[in-house]
Amino acid sequence: MLYDNKTAERLAGLYSVVVRLDSLDDCARFFEDLCTINELQSMAQRWEVAKFLKQGLPYTEIGALTGASSATISRVNRALNHGADGYLRMLEITE
Repeated sequence: MLYDNKTAERLAGLYSVVVRLDSLDDCARFFEDLCTINELQSMAQRWEVAKFLKQGLPYTEIGALTGASSATISRVNRALNHGADGYLRMLEITE
């Protein structure tokens, strides 16, 4: 099990709210209240890294373009190749 029951319930509650967001403005407002600026910047950076990895750019170029560390790039790459397919699904949707 990835999470204990309480955490799984909390995450399900959060996810159910996120899927109900119906505008970019609502989404931005919710995440700005929910997350710190550093958390938002990190998530945005990881998303950008995922897009560049999908395009086949080398780590050094991705690092230069995004400011992401090699550890972050590696972590995103691992998720792309062995994760829950969340990045892949979103990359397909946004292409």
